[in-house]
Amino acid sequence: MKALVYGGPGQRSWTEVPDPHIQDPKDVVIRVDAVTICGTDLHILGGDVPEVTPGRILGHEAVGTVVEAGAGVSALAVGDRVLASCISACGVCRFCREGSYGQCLGGGGWILGHTVDGVQAEYARIPFADLSTYKLPSSVTDEAAVLLADILPTSYEVGVLNGRVSPGDTVVVVGSGPIGLAAVLGARLFSPAHVIAVDKAESRLQAAKLFGADTTILAGDDPLAVVRSLTGGLGADVVMEAVGTPETFELCTTLVRPGGRVANIGVHGKPATLHLEDLWIRNVTITTGLVDTYSTPKLLDMLVAGQLDTGHMVTHRFALDEIVPAYDAFSRPAQTGALKVVLTR
Repeated sequence: MKALVYGGPGQRSWTEVPDPHIQDPKDVVIRVDAVTICGTDLHILGGDVPEVTPGRILGHEAVGTVVEAGAGVSALAVGDRVLASCISACGVCRFCREGSYGQCLGGGGWILGHTVDGVQAEYARIPFADLSTYKLPSSVTDEAAVLLADILPTSYEVGVLNGRVSPGDTVVVVGSGPIGLAAVLGARLFSPAHVIAVDKAESRLQAAKLFGADTTILAGDDPLAVVRSLTGGLGADVVMEAVGTPETFELCTTLVRPGGRVANIGVHGKPATLHLEDLWIRNVTITTGLVDTYSTPKLLDMLVAGQLDTGHMVTHRFALDEIVPAYDAFSRPAQTGALKVVLTR
């Protein structure tokens, strides 16, 4: 089969690799029907995730069809159409029993495209398949479902829920890429008074308006002044970081009001300065997190019920074997206008 293989920082190739096979009774092998590219994949290619070693198949977001199931798999059968979650869960360790699947101690957590081969391939092995996949109803398309593999639960859990968005809040989302847009969409579920999007690209701010942002700010146009003008000088109740750079994290800490919450969603590869000399007296709560995906069933129900409108998220579509140009488009959003890129067979 062919797969997208990491060759070291800045290097990736669509190349021939051995077919995956059952390595553990709890595994399944899926035929990959739809896959997408994550900002985290770009961080890997930028050298920000050194645990990913050359030779690794990338990707952690896919929809597929089960073609082989291990003897220990009880909830799936060959032919089932499934969402493969970005997080794998052993189900029995301390963290899994608490619902913190991202911190799994039993061989799970974020492993696909990280510490084991991922899903940007024609076929993929999915460990802990009973707990790490979700059967899909026929009413949900592959394209819509693949957004539930990572960006929707990540933004919802690590951004909206960690930030404790509440009715009447002023919410700022710094970064209007796919994760930031999903955070805007998720925040709107809780009836905030204002949702403000900040980004460097006007095209992405226009997209944020489609997802529910009522105010947009170009990063160079003094976001602090705009946020204070909308909040009587207080600052935002909740600020979500959805980029993963020192500058954007530090901006978030300036936009939050006393007693407010900063929810960091972005993947960081460099240190950021934490200005405790300013923050210690302001009762600010800062949260970080890797998604646990405990919200995926609820989000899937909301998608089926029409309560999550993700129709504007996917801007570019490619065939699976066009993954190299798909990466090129996704990595240059200012030139291509790419938000989410989906590849299908």
